[in-house]
Amino acid sequence: MLLLLAGGSWLAPASAQPAELVARLSTERVAITTAFIGESILVFGSTEQPLGPGGDEVIVMARGPQGPFVVRRKVNVLGLWLNGPSARFGDVPVFYAVAGTRPAWQLLPEQVRRERGIGIDSIPLEFTGARAPGFRRALVELKRSSRLWQEDPSPIEIAGSRLFNFRLFLPSTVQPGSYRVEVMLVRARRIVATEQLGFIVERTGSAAEIEKVAHGQPVLYALLCILAAGFAGWAGSVVFRRG
Repeated sequence: MLLLLAGGSWLAPASAQPAELVARLSTERVAITTAFIGESILVFGSTEQPLGPGGDEVIVMARGPQGPFVVRRKVNVLGLWLNGPSARFGDVPVFYAVAGTRPAWQLLPEQVRRERGIGIDSIPLEFTGARAPGFRRALVELKRSSRLWQEDPSPIEIAGSRLFNFRLFLPSTVQPGSYRVEVMLVRARRIVATEQLGFIVERTGSAAEIEKVAHGQPVLYALLCILAAGFAGWAGSVVFRRG
């Protein structure tokens, strides 16, 4: 549409300026069923300036809900392994992942990474109880081995110099809750633009009913587990006896 100015001249309206960073998720809801073996979410988008070495870079960081976590050390007492000292961590993300077009430590100063919690070493982990640093290392190892904490599992892929995409993998042990994904545009070791995205993980079907019973009626849930285990043992003995 053209605009008429005083004096009879015409002026075309200014076109909208392109955004420096645009990012989206392939889905905003992940359903956990009894057959759930994990899921992947595609994080994709575009930038105004070219991506790659010498140009702009992109970092994707995802966090899950937070909660307490206890790490215990086993001690050997007369040949028996018993619970020893423990450390209780307050707000531990049940899921954490970060990746970039290059590793984040190459893209941002250490102070910025620590301020924004970019990188597993930058996750703030306050704890009480035993103060040995080995408890923090044990927590990190547990989370890494279960793939609930991931750092640079693969680089963000670039296509056509301005398009990017990254597969965010959720393991089968991922917990229900709200998850936040932050996409950051980095230029000259500074974050110049961000996109805040999110998705929900929820149990559905029989998995949701099982969780409801486990939390609402724990005695009944325990009894059902015992009965199920007993039936499985009985069925197995019958099968082997026939064989």
